[in-house]
Formats: sequence, C-alpha cells, structure tokens
Amino acid sequence: MKVVLLAGGFGTRLSEATAVIPKPMVEIGGKPILWHIMKIYSSYGFNDFIICCGYKQYVIKEYFCNYFRHNCDITVDLSNNSVEVLDNHSEPWRVTMVDTGINTLTGGRIKRIQKYVGNEPFLLTYGDGLGDIDIRATIEAHKQSGKLLSMTTYQPSGKLGVVDIADDGNVRSFLEKPKAGGSWINAGFFVCEPGVFDVLEGDHEMFEREPMQRLVAQNQIHAFKHDGFWKPMDTLNDNKELNALWDKGNAPWKVW
Repeated sequence: MKVVLLAGGFGTRLSEATAVIPKPMVEIGGKPILWHIMKIYSSYGFNDFIICCGYKQYVIKEYFCNYFRHNCDITVDLSNNSVEVLDNHSEPWRVTMVDTGINTLTGGRIKRIQKYVGNEPFLLTYGDGLGDIDIRATIEAHKQSGKLLSMTTYQPSGKLGVVDIADDGNVRSFLEKPKAGGSWINAGFFVCEPGVFDVLEGDHEMFEREPMQRLVAQNQIHAFKHDGFWKPMDTLNDNKELNALWDKGNAPWKVW
C-alpha cells in the first residue's frame, strides 16, 4: 500500500519556523517531523510514499533529492568536483513528491494525487502528527469494517474536533469544535479505499469537512480507537515538547 502524506499547508501557527521552511520540515531531534512519520510507516514495511507538496515545496524536494548528503558522511574533492559517500544511512523509500498547489485545501490535495495511487487502497496522514500507532492493526480493523475510510481516533484531555462513534464502530458525526471534553478526536492516520476519491469535489474542500460528512451520511467511516501516545505539532511549544521527549530518549512514536 502507498502512503499519502499531506505536507502542503502554510503552518501559520508555527510561523516562527515556517517563514523559512514548510511545517513538515520543522525538526525534532535534528530530523524533519516528516522523516519521523515516514519512519513509523517504514517500520511496518510501508516504504512507497506520495507527498502532497504546496507551500515551499522546493525544501521538501531538495531534502529527498539530496538525502545522502543530508544523512551520510561524505568527502568532497574540490579538485575534480567529486563527492564520495563514506557510509550509507539510506532508507528503503520510494518518494513521489507532487505539487498540489499553494492554496489547495486538503481534499483537493488528495484528489490531485489520485493518478499516482491508482485503483487500490492507500494509507493517509498529515505531515505534523506523531504517535505510536499500530499501522497493521489499523489496516486489519479497516478490512473487517468493510468501510471506504477508517480513521484513527484519540481521546485527549483538551477540547478539539470530536468524532461521535457508535457501539459497532461506525462514525455517526464529526464536529470540529466540541462543546464538552472527553470525546474522541481525529488523530489523522487513515486507511482509505479508492472509492474515497469519489467524494472529493475539488481544490476548495477540506477533507475533514464536506467529504467526511458525505462519507458519514453514507455510513462509510469506521473509527479505530488508539489509546497510546499521539501528539500533533501545531505550535512552537508542541515542537519543544516533542524535542524534549526525543532528547530524553523517551519518544513513544519511535517504534523503529
């Protein structure tokens, strides 16, 4: 299965960093958060990635096009302009980077990479959230549900967008701004059937709004409840907290 990564937004709440680089390239432990997310999927054997680029896409493209130089010891011989890689820290990744537009919303970004996914199920997540998600378990639960979309959900202590889940695991509603805490929220790790593309209508739609509501109306979203670690990197403070966990050797998302 291919892994689709949404990495094209402006990251305005992290403007201290994203004025220079896109949000998925903000570092944790000296590596972009995008790298950490890809390592999670790779640890489960998923190494074929499609990155939906937009804002400052050239930074993402440059990083992967020069991955060896960023992650290996090298010798540069200036006399003949040659570069020798001294040790190989490469990953078994195939990375397709697609320009999905500067102002395109998440639904439109997903629609634009349909031709690269083809007519097969795929994995989907955002380029700014980390967790010790059992990817294989999400896929198995998705297969058993028979739905077009499975969404990993998480129960935080704060008040974020909530998912109303029935006893049988079906999603009954999705609300961006809950009125009470203790509810399940969208944690952003999805398993999708190709039929999901059929509910996407263009660049102007947020995946989390109209398309998801259409799927809810069709009874086509299943919730996978995750009770481990999950944290989005929305603010500079979030970035500091994630870096602190990494620096202490206590990063729960490091499953590799």
